[in-house]
Amino acid sequence: MALRIAIQMDPLESVDIDGDTTFALAEVAQARGASIWVYGPEHLTFNEGRVLARARPATVQRVADAPGVFGDEEVIDLAADVDVVLMRQDPPFDMSYITACHLLELIADETLVLNDPAYVRGSPEKLFPLLFPGLMPATLISRDQPAIEAFREKHSDIILKPLYGNGGAGVFRVKPDDGNFSSLMEMFLERSREPVIAQAFLPSVSEGDKRVILIDGEAVGAINRRPREGETRSNMHVGGKAEPSELSDADRAICDAIGPELKRRGQVLVGIDVIGGKLTEVNVTSPTGLQELKRFSGIDAAALFWDAVKIRLDARA
Repeated sequence: MALRIAIQMDPLESVDIDGDTTFALAEVAQARGASIWVYGPEHLTFNEGRVLARARPATVQRVADAPGVFGDEEVIDLAADVDVVLMRQDPPFDMSYITACHLLELIADETLVLNDPAYVRGSPEKLFPLLFPGLMPATLISRDQPAIEAFREKHSDIILKPLYGNGGAGVFRVKPDDGNFSSLMEMFLERSREPVIAQAFLPSVSEGDKRVILIDGEAVGAINRRPREGETRSNMHVGGKAEPSELSDADRAICDAIGPELKRRGQVLVGIDVIGGKLTEVNVTSPTGLQELKRFSGIDAAALFWDAVKIRLDARA
């Protein structure tokens, strides 16, 4: 039977057809005969015991200014009307995101929701690596300014970033002689009640920040993201350049260590970030890189994802 798939995502109309991972996932599902609906998290509703979405049937196409062709909007019951829900909207990982996880968790016994929303909620991308401290660079999470100052004094050259940020936004390198440290601390601590994350700077970032794709806990391939000249951040959102890469022994060791836990938590599509053999983030919300991986290596991780989905659906039958 062809799958019925609802994708909770940012507007399909605005995606980059040559780079967007959600588009690639929809394209492969559609080629396999699936019916697809798309909706935004703002169109998700709990009403008298049912979890509903105001959604549009969609057909994806590789047309730059029209990546989707839409049918008439309708209200669908996410427990009764679809087989799979993909939670693919981009962060920020705020209370809106957490609420959407709570609502989708309510249908998890009836509909396969990926990544599993309970563990998306419970595995924030910069916090999940804390389960494996030996794989990480030196890391501090705190909003206690003396603790942050002591960490900076110990490690000298550090990275400061928001704990729940994404896409490289708000990431700062603080060198030993940087006079902006106090101002940065004021900015972080006055604008939010959240802790910040500080990590020892890894000079090997100049050689790139590797994105490793895991499908159901297994590493399938990697791309490298090299920062542009004069930039510390390698995120493609801020100008990082994707380039081919191979899985190193260190990458495989990291994946072997964290993969079983990701699979146990129902995190079927994951992108981890590795700099110089150190794990910096585990991206479970809307990981990217699938189209670049296929372009560079021929590995179709979107197809592997749907293969894994079929295995999970068969196990639930």
